[in-house]
Amino acid sequence: MPVSGLPPYDSQNIFARILRGEIPCRKVFENEFALAFHDINPQAPVHVLVIPKGPYCSFADFAATAPEADIAGFFRTVGTVAKDLGLEAPGYRMLANMGEHSGQEVPHFHVHLFGGRPLGRMIPG
Repeated sequence: MPVSGLPPYDSQNIFARILRGEIPCRKVFENEFALAFHDINPQAPVHVLVIPKGPYCSFADFAATAPEADIAGFFRTVGTVAKDLGLEAPGYRMLANMGEHSGQEVPHFHVHLFGGRPLGRMIPG
């Protein structure tokens, strides 16, 4: 059941189709909780998306309805991917957009990992 005020999950969104293997991706990592792959329109030298395997349209949906093991497994996966990509020491940005005002393009909760260069301020001052 979706979180109040959010639309129901769209099982035809591009990430759902990637998870089902209908659309290929440049996979970085996969386990029972998540799939990580390179963004097709990178905004930094390293730009990887990490998506949970369940049907969650937003962070609010994921936080409210995912089993605790899936939440822990997902965020541990994000950390593993960042470490495996060598992003920890120089630093990286982890970003999750939610809703229209944030610019969320795909209605499937996901985290962006950006790195490989200094990223500057997140929001201009």
